[in-house]
Amino acid sequence: VHMVESGGGLVQAGGSLRLSCAASGIIFSINPMGWYRQTPGKQRELVADITIGGTTNYADSVKGRFTISRDNAKNTVYLQMNSLKPEDTAVYYCNSNYGRITGSYWGQGTQVTVSS
Repeated sequence: VHMVESGGGLVQAGGSLRLSCAASGIIFSINPMGWYRQTPGKQRELVADITIGGTTNYADSVKGRFTISRDNAKNTVYLQMNSLKPEDTAVYYCNSNYGRITGSYWGQGTQVTVSS
């Protein structure tokens, strides 16, 4: 199983980025998926998740700014991030719900840096 995140980078506050996560080795269409982020010295936290039916859930800190979506035909989950803030700076990871619960499948993540 592999989760390959991409799309991170350096952006000014107020800017936008779109992250992608390509999943392989799982039956993507039957797996709830999520985006998570981690900063040094802190635990990984949920940013957003999406069920197999497309129902979404967001952390309070990103509501109204971030949008999670999925394309089952491409085995890919996306995170559109708008109105970025310096506090959004982190390494962003995706994972299936099963992988999150079991502590497996974590990929390398993609670094997002928001300058003020």
